[in-house]
Parts: sequence; structure tokens; C-alpha cells
Amino acid sequence: MKSISALFALAALAATFATHAAPPPGHPSPGAAATMMQLPKNTPASQLPYKGKVLSTIDANEYTYIEVATGKDTTWLAAPKIALKKGTVIRYEDGAMMNNFHSKLLNRTFPSVSFVNDVVVTKE
Repeated sequence: MKSISALFALAALAATFATHAAPPPGHPSPGAAATMMQLPKNTPASQLPYKGKVLSTIDANEYTYIEVATGKDTTWLAAPKIALKKGTVIRYEDGAMMNNFHSKLLNRTFPSVSFVNDVVVTKE
């Protein structure tokens, strides 16, 4: 009887983990990335120091990779999954910068990606 109960407990635990694919090795989880950030989640746009225009986005598991134009430069951000359209103006914070970051899930290496906790759409 104990082995049946243990089996059901393991099945329930496996079902819980199966609903969310884990990020690839070397890729911080959203929780780990959030602990590296300076500002809490849901920060008002007025407190986010950087602004840019969305050029493209790529969804991957729990993240959205966002290519942002900041004047003449472009940069890549990784933020908790968010729906953004090309041309949207966003504000964001400093993040944990990872250089030559290879995403196994996307089979792509980014020259640099800033893992941010918060991205806010603004009408600026």
C-alpha cells in the first residue's frame, strides 16, 4: 500500500514539473535572473532608466528575447515572457549582462543579452 501511495506522489510531482520546460543549462531561471536585478517586479515606467523601440522578439520557454533600438545602437534583452509588437516603445532597467550567451533552445549565440526583471510599454 505504501508503494502505491509513493507511486502516486511521484506521478503528481512529475506532472507538476512536466508543465514547464526548464531553461537550458547555463540559462538563468526567471527567479534567478530576478534576484540579480536592482528593481522589484512591476516597477512604474517612470523609475525605469532606459528606453528603446522594439525591433523584434523571440519567445523561448519563460522568456521573451527583445531586440531594442536605443538611438543608433541595438541591444538584446531577455525578460519574463511578454507580448510586444514591433515598433512598441518600452522602458527597462539594468540587468544581468551575459556576453556571448548561447541559447541551446534557440540554437543561437547572442553577442550580449541583458537579463532584466521588468519591461514596461510606454507611450513616450
